[in-house]
Amino acid sequence: MFQSIKNVYCVGRNYRQHAAELGNAVPDKPMLFMKPTHSLVAMDGRTIVLPGGRGEIHYEAELVIHIGRQYEPGIHADDLIDRMALGIDFTLRDVQSVIKQKGQPWLPAKGFLQSAPLGPFRPFAGAGQIAQETFRLLKNGETVQVGQPGDMIFDLQSIIDFCAAHYGIGPGDLIFTGTPAGVGAVADGDRLQLLWGEEPAGDIRISIPTS
Repeated sequence: MFQSIKNVYCVGRNYRQHAAELGNAVPDKPMLFMKPTHSLVAMDGRTIVLPGGRGEIHYEAELVIHIGRQYEPGIHADDLIDRMALGIDFTLRDVQSVIKQKGQPWLPAKGFLQSAPLGPFRPFAGAGQIAQETFRLLKNGETVQVGQPGDMIFDLQSIIDFCAAHYGIGPGDLIFTGTPAGVGAVADGDRLQLLWGEEPAGDIRISIPTS
């Protein structure tokens, strides 16, 4: 499923209420970080193992776009994105808090194995059409996050143009576009389900070893 994926870009603090809930300032330009391709895992009902003994692990549900062709200046997002999915950006929150204070890179908190579960891809209907669509994350059957792509601080075009200008972007690249408010911790045995509207868009169970 992921053999053709090249780069995994992620956008931090792209929903105002999420930035506020963590006490973070709203950025004035897209704030990008990366995850290794080894962090990807399919949300197909499987159980995934997350690190134990490193503090709280937080879920962050996100719209994920797949780039289908080479970027050219002036190209529209609708012509560049060929498919989309929902995914989760898992974060070792306690680890992140420490490295943020030290001004260190986020990789230890964001890039661990299986930190980027991804649901099945679906056709991309266009930025305008999906703007008011709703995606949700359920934890053990209860809704914990609700988001709409139209509420992002930086829209898809802005994210893509910024990414292309500073880092490059091309076929096979993924962009996790940011998470809405409602992030929280997962525990051993939790079930996480993603919904696009009312359609299932990913399902995993969590295992967190104690040693």
